[in-house]
Amino acid sequence: MPLIWDYDINELKKTKSGRLLILERLINYGPTNKREKISLSEVKKNWERLKGNLFPLPKRLMELLIWGK
Repeated sequence: MPLIWDYDINELKKTKSGRLLILERLINYGPTNKREKISLSEVKKNWERLKGNLFPLPKRLMELLIWGK
């Protein structure tokens, strides 16, 4: 069973807040393997909810890559 530290990914995927937590951790800590990708559409769709919980450097990188800010 895949885990994010002490969370069960399969359980997190069942809820919106769980999917946001997975996305937030992917951005902050990076993918755990080469097959795992960060979904651009999910980042754009949830940016307002995510940006308050992101580390400063990954947040700036996302802003630069997505919006050119």
